[in-house]
Amino acid sequence: MRPQHRAGTRAAALLAGAVLLAGCGTGGELKSAGRAPTAIGPARLWPELPAASAAPYDYGEGETAHIPGITVPGGDVHRLDPVAVVQAGLKARPDRSSGADRLPAATVRRINACRTAPDTCPVLAPYYRDLTGDGRDDLVLAIRLADRQLSVRVYMPEPDGLTRIMSTSDAVISVELAGRDLIMRAPSAITGYEYRTAWSWDSRQRAMLPTEDDILRMTPQPRPDRRRTPGEPPTATPTTTPPTAAPTAAPSAAVSAERR
Repeated sequence: MRPQHRAGTRAAALLAGAVLLAGCGTGGELKSAGRAPTAIGPARLWPELPAASAAPYDYGEGETAHIPGITVPGGDVHRLDPVAVVQAGLKARPDRSSGADRLPAATVRRINACRTAPDTCPVLAPYYRDLTGDGRDDLVLAIRLADRQLSVRVYMPEPDGLTRIMSTSDAVISVELAGRDLIMRAPSAITGYEYRTAWSWDSRQRAMLPTEDDILRMTPQPRPDRRRTPGEPPTATPTTTPPTAAPTAAPSAAVSAERR
């Protein structure tokens, strides 16, 4: 391209840009949406009351325990026997006594008899997920309790063995793994609502803590629209098969059960 042609093209581009900028001023500019509502700051009620110095109850948060007699070959919890881990955990001494890790005597008897009576063993199938973010899977176990309660426990491999970093019991609807969180859904005494608690790893405490605890309204699930396809024989009462539980779901609990 010759110089005079290049200069002419540049002048045309500048003119077009000026036209575009002029057009921007006539439309599309920012407009006011009206007056913003007045911000209302937090107001402390009854400031003369003394602050509480202790929790009203112990939920088991922050409690850890070294599991005696358990070694983790190569730091791989997949190689551990879940029943052996639970049985060894019965002798563990937690770093503080909260009672959250204690199991009923009847459950302890069934755990100790898991080898001879596997059909009544309350230890459920294990799951694995890196919940601490150290690149290694942790071990997630659950133990069936009476009245459809469930004791959920998480174990972390360490150079000197295995450490239980979470232990809690509740009447649960389901247990889920989402990212690095363990989420427990529990029934509420209010019809149509449920509790959802997310347990997350806290590097400062070196334990799983309940970082979110909400009560949520449940969305009614629509009934499936079952229509006969051409050639399908009619049935008076369609038979249904109970759905298969998702891999991360725990057994259903009675909706009328009280939380903790």
